[in-house]
Amino acid sequence: MVLNYIWIAFFLIAFVVALLRLLFLQDLEIFPNLVNATFDYARTGFEISLGLTGVLTLWLGFMKIAEKGGMIQLMTRAIGPFFNRLFPDLPKNHPAYGSMMMNLAANMLGLDNAATPMGLKAMKEMQTVNPHKESASNPQIMFLVLNTSGLTIIPISIMVYRAQFGAANPADIFLPILLATFFSTLAGVLTVSLVQGIKLYDKVILSYLGGLTAAVGALIWGLSQLERDQLQVVSLLIANLTLFGFITLFIVRAMLKKVNVYEAFVEGGKEGFGIAIKIIPYLIAILVAIGVFRASGAMDYLIDGVAWFFAHLGVDTRFVDALPTALMKPLSGSGARGMMIDALETFGVDSFAGRLASTVQGATDTTFYIIAVYFGSVGIRRTRHAVGCGLIADFTGIVAAILLGYLFFA
Repeated sequence: MVLNYIWIAFFLIAFVVALLRLLFLQDLEIFPNLVNATFDYARTGFEISLGLTGVLTLWLGFMKIAEKGGMIQLMTRAIGPFFNRLFPDLPKNHPAYGSMMMNLAANMLGLDNAATPMGLKAMKEMQTVNPHKESASNPQIMFLVLNTSGLTIIPISIMVYRAQFGAANPADIFLPILLATFFSTLAGVLTVSLVQGIKLYDKVILSYLGGLTAAVGALIWGLSQLERDQLQVVSLLIANLTLFGFITLFIVRAMLKKVNVYEAFVEGGKEGFGIAIKIIPYLIAILVAIGVFRASGAMDYLIDGVAWFFAHLGVDTRFVDALPTALMKPLSGSGARGMMIDALETFGVDSFAGRLASTVQGATDTTFYIIAVYFGSVGIRRTRHAVGCGLIADFTGIVAAILLGYLFFA
């Protein structure tokens, strides 16, 4: 219901703002721009869904190999004690655990395209034990918020964009993004646990979280020993070596189990097209709403209002230049990416605004996009507390990114 109200609000606010611009500013182009935005974003939604088909086919094929080769079961047993407590309503040794782990690992490595198919696979597997098929279950909400909080160890895509714009050190946003996503993930887990009554003061949960923290700390220390010009190369190598290592492990394990690897891949890949088609109406719905909100000028007015408010409080308002990226990030990944690129072009890639926009871009994930795609893929219409908890994680990540930006770059 929350998503329903937000979706309606986008259109109503866009109409009111556009009408005021027509009446008081004599802006005769505003309503043609709104209508054009509906067509443009509808086409974008379809193109994104169509583009997902190949990636979905690829990774669902690999996941089927992993499933038939027994790797999913092995991974499930490895993380079972932790996930059994974080997802108490999901049966032990459920196949969704393996898919979730692969999804979260891909997100941590900044490999968004690889993460989505595995996330959709996990959502579909959890739907098999969901007693209310049109309403999100507690495990599905916890998993979705873990995705929206976007814990990122190596922000590959953002470093690539910064390198393309000629940044002196494209990886200078590495540590701020890692810390910001850690805070957003922690906030998301705490919020969902509070709503769902999950006890986090459990020795198993604390031991797993402590181990993860130690591993992240060791990675940070190791990378910090490298020269700055080596950091991006090594980070990219670690991320892609890890990913392809998983693929190879899946294939070798399946071979040892006497599985017909090729047929298993084709069997899993066949699911990709159906999922991509099912996503289309959900994705177009949210993208068109975002498009008209932007085209009406409502986003610009919102940002100007925030700048005026903080200026009157005596707060340093330099962060406002990166605010469009922050406000767009929960709504649209491509939109936020466009805002970040605009900040890099306008203010310079190594400016405070450019670095902060890059940090904000990596600080959290696209809550409404993930809700539309993940829940839409299994026909869920009632999101329950998913939107609220996801936005709390987003807000925490964005605030942390801004504060860390001042600490690292100001």
